[in-house]
Amino acid sequence: MKIRHLILGLCVGIIVLGGCDDEWSSVGTSIQEDGDKISVNVDTFRFEASTVRLDSVYARTTSGLLGEIYDPVYGMLKSDYISQFYCPEDFRFAYTPKGGKIDSVEFRIYYTSWAGDSLVPMRVQVYLIDKPLEKHFYTNVNPADYCNMQKPLGSKAYTAYDRSVPDSVRSAIVNGEATFYPQINITLPQELGQKFYDETLNNPASFDNQEAFNRFFPGLYVTNTFGSGNVINVDLSYLHIYYSCIVEGSVGQDSLVSRMEKFNVTQEVIQLNRFQHTDMSSLLQPDEDFTYLKTPAGVSTRIVIPASQIASAVEGRILNNVPFEPSAMPQESYDYALTVPPYLLVLPEDSVKSFFENGSIEDNNTSYLFAYNASTRTYLYSQSTSYSVMNLSNLLKYQMENADGKDLVLLAIPVSRQTTTDGYGNIYTTSLSHYLYPSGVKLRKDAEKRNIVVTSSKYGGR
Repeated sequence: MKIRHLILGLCVGIIVLGGCDDEWSSVGTSIQEDGDKISVNVDTFRFEASTVRLDSVYARTTSGLLGEIYDPVYGMLKSDYISQFYCPEDFRFAYTPKGGKIDSVEFRIYYTSWAGDSLVPMRVQVYLIDKPLEKHFYTNVNPADYCNMQKPLGSKAYTAYDRSVPDSVRSAIVNGEATFYPQINITLPQELGQKFYDETLNNPASFDNQEAFNRFFPGLYVTNTFGSGNVINVDLSYLHIYYSCIVEGSVGQDSLVSRMEKFNVTQEVIQLNRFQHTDMSSLLQPDEDFTYLKTPAGVSTRIVIPASQIASAVEGRILNNVPFEPSAMPQESYDYALTVPPYLLVLPEDSVKSFFENGSIEDNNTSYLFAYNASTRTYLYSQSTSYSVMNLSNLLKYQMENADGKDLVLLAIPVSRQTTTDGYGNIYTTSLSHYLYPSGVKLRKDAEKRNIVVTSSKYGGR
């Protein structure tokens, strides 16, 4: 039997290399081995592909985007976010502020990368959330439902690349690591910090746990009110409360020193990211040659494989190979053109919601991960240490057996991938999430690329 499988595999490989280009063609071959006749057929079909708009995506994360950017092909993207802040249980100020007074309050945004023009002037504005946030985690949140847009707390003009920072500071290395972290510091009213301190004295139960703290301080909404052409990738958001206090020195003297309490965004609290897209109507028009992908939460590609037609053609046979290899068009070459998303997840359209909400990863049976290869402009199957063409036979077989004659409808969705490496150098996925960085690509759907070749076999004759 092992010899039989070996011969079958060789036949499949030879036939796939000589695949067909007709709308629906079939080639067959058979071999004789120890009296067992094995037939191998190759049928060629065409899948359909179209661009579909994403209303929102699931985005449970502590990072986000801030800014606005326009691309001549992919249109406008504006992004902002709402955040709660983590509070340790039974929080108290570490020292007693002098005179019970807070000095100042600052909101800090830390980032490491951006898209667009790093020198374009932008302005960030911060608002106080006055209603509890819901655990929604989808990117179509409406900030006006949670705050008074007529009462900003503070604002700050900035450029993503801050020319006021000396090169010596920007390039400083300590113990092999860079010490400079780009940031935007926004001054907020001193009264906000005073409210925090007074609450610890007058109603300390507000800091007993996270739920109580969220009622006292629901969070902040962070957006841009001026500028276009840049989006920063926000890594961390902090609320700093500064105060002065008197401490006893080493020889008994009193000294006035500055202290700070901070609250930050963590996985334990809610961050809601909002992505707004405009000027995307051209992406959604039917096109004979390609479909589009745009992130974050812009457009995706829907792929329809004719499962019912394939089922009729391979009835009574074993489905062996259904190779699938998305190919991209060349990227635009103008300044600040969007980059290609590095990974694609392909899975049934009706599984997308549960896949991301449950924190699933690819299983190569019902969901498949592809990695972009820039030299060939194709998305290839991402194995632990190498790349190859994906085989969709398991998913197609399940569809034919369980979907009552319905075609297989898939979505190709850009994702971010977190990995781990074992002691042998094998790389494995630990988590997948929607790709939340500005990107765009055209996927080919011309006649050549829409062919899908199905290899099937049967023991004991045709």
